[in-house]
Amino acid sequence: MSVILEIDIGNTFLKWRLRDSAKGCLGRGRVLTREALGALIPDWRTEVDAVWVCSVAAEEVSRGLAGLLRENGLPEPRFARTEAAAAGVINSYDNPSAMGIDRWLAMLAARQWTQRACCVVDCGSAITIDYLAANGQHLGGYILPGMRLLQQALLGNTARVFVDRPVDRFDPSPGCNTSDAVTHGADFIFDAIQLRLKQGLEPEMDLYVTGGDGELFWRLLGRGEWRPDLVLDGLQVALEG
Repeated sequence: MSVILEIDIGNTFLKWRLRDSAKGCLGRGRVLTREALGALIPDWRTEVDAVWVCSVAAEEVSRGLAGLLRENGLPEPRFARTEAAAAGVINSYDNPSAMGIDRWLAMLAARQWTQRACCVVDCGSAITIDYLAANGQHLGGYILPGMRLLQQALLGNTARVFVDRPVDRFDPSPGCNTSDAVTHGADFIFDAIQLRLKQGLEPEMDLYVTGGDGELFWRLLGRGEWRPDLVLDGLQVALEG
């Protein structure tokens, strides 16, 4: 029996999960990445046997996390890396390490749930869409700006923040002032992406959705599975062996 601290450091949020190999999840949480260091140690004070990390944040954030763990007597973190092939998934990139680790781990997790062709969507700071063939070959994908990036591109830091946005606040109708025109425009693009994706999905293709805006995307799509811990599940697949 062992306890693993799993950490997913994104550009916006840091997510974590304490997982007992026998009992399952012991605790979980999420904080803004820029506010994370130092705030989480009280939640992590337990008999942790290993620390596994997925990070797409700046290198100084990863170094800061490693230093914080050492200072508090926690194990040295093990960082997941993108590979040419692992757990039944074959990377399509000529340089596999150039693929974001979060995309790679999400595909590794999805592959464990299905042996059919599938699509993996992660709606975070960026929206990533990746396709896997039934044999596990990555067929390529898309990287698009997420909802927050869309509105910040025009309104900067004064714009409203879109994170975990409920369906009842989703409004792709034309806005009647500049702020609404931009924020509704982000909704319009978000809606257009899910509609185009839905049109292109084969009926037999499985779909997995994750990310901060993923639940909204999944509800709009009306199909597939909502998997909020997809990247952490992939971290387990990548490093457990």
